[in-house]
Amino acid sequence: MGKELTLLVQSYVAELKDELISLRRMIHQNPEPSFKEHNTANLIYSNLNDIPGIIVSRPTPTSVLGVLKGSFPGKTLALRSDMDALNLSEKNEIPYKSKNEGVMHACGHDGHIAMMVSTAKILARFKDVINGEIRFIFQHAEEQHPGGAKDLVSEGILKGVDMIIAGHLWVALETGKLGLSPGPLMAAPDNFTISIIGKGGHAAMPQEVIDPILVSAYVVTSLQSIVSRNTDPLKPLVLSVTRIHGGSANNIIPESVELNGTVRTFDPEMRQIIPNLMENIVKGICTAHGAKYSFNYEKGYDPVINNHAIIQKLTDILSNVLGESSIERLDPVMGGEDFSEYLKVVPGAMFFIGAGNREQGIINPHHHPCFNIDENALMKGTEALVWSSLGLLECHEDTDFLVKKENF
Repeated sequence: MGKELTLLVQSYVAELKDELISLRRMIHQNPEPSFKEHNTANLIYSNLNDIPGIIVSRPTPTSVLGVLKGSFPGKTLALRSDMDALNLSEKNEIPYKSKNEGVMHACGHDGHIAMMVSTAKILARFKDVINGEIRFIFQHAEEQHPGGAKDLVSEGILKGVDMIIAGHLWVALETGKLGLSPGPLMAAPDNFTISIIGKGGHAAMPQEVIDPILVSAYVVTSLQSIVSRNTDPLKPLVLSVTRIHGGSANNIIPESVELNGTVRTFDPEMRQIIPNLMENIVKGICTAHGAKYSFNYEKGYDPVINNHAIIQKLTDILSNVLGESSIERLDPVMGGEDFSEYLKVVPGAMFFIGAGNREQGIINPHHHPCFNIDENALMKGTEALVWSSLGLLECHEDTDFLVKKENF
């Protein structure tokens, strides 16, 4: 890509800066949870419909698809943005704080939408030099299993697609940096529920009861031995009990206790054996104490495994136009993402867009009630998505006329 074209893209992004931030804040202020993103989808549809050359449709009630056909034959690239917010009460004191009590954009999806709309606007201006087709997928329900990606794949949204990419804002990475990693990026997020059934009674007469709280304490402690003693330490595994519910008064030993939690893995074989290891521990402890139990293990999304060739190509493209210093190789993270559903069908990759800023106090992790992003990341992310698209589709060589057309 020539210097003039690089400057032209930068000027397009700068031109959209205020609009980018305004759209992100509007969405942040009006969050909608998974499978209920009706107003968000309507807003996206309206924005895309105003872009010349973009064909807009609604694959499902709360998702949006925009299609841009280039002037030359070529491959089809899909870009994906998620849309949903979390069931979380926002604690930020900002002018664009969530108006919907108990719902908050605490994972950056508001920024993903704004970046993708801006990317579509810029790429539409490149229609005359684009080979192939670009699909802009605005996906509902990333945060709630079974997720929206599965719906869209079933609707045939990837039919004819050769590759798919997504950018994810990431506060753990400083603004200005892009995190690109081949292979495993995000883990399989499975969930479990364990009910311990004992025999309730008076707290002053423990000899007459089977205490499910005591049994639960042994279970919680013993489950950690799976990580430390039953699995390969070179294969990442997280097993966390995140909720314990039982009891109603200080002087009553309850009848039952419920435990909930999550298991995160990358390795398919390990993922397969974990439920049996867990249930064996629960069964043994309950038997020893005379308690009964029920055990339910629900598999979540598959792990996100980036395609090596696409990551390498993205690294080459983005290093060339944004500088090698902006690219970082990151270790996998144990969060989950239903972007993996698309990767079952076509090769693709997700990369992280740095959105943290210690000086501004933007350090709170994703899914935190005070989560926020450095909005300068929106421009960097938009630029990265534009260049990724042009590079992966091998933008037509004759781009000089576009520069002249814009009098740049």
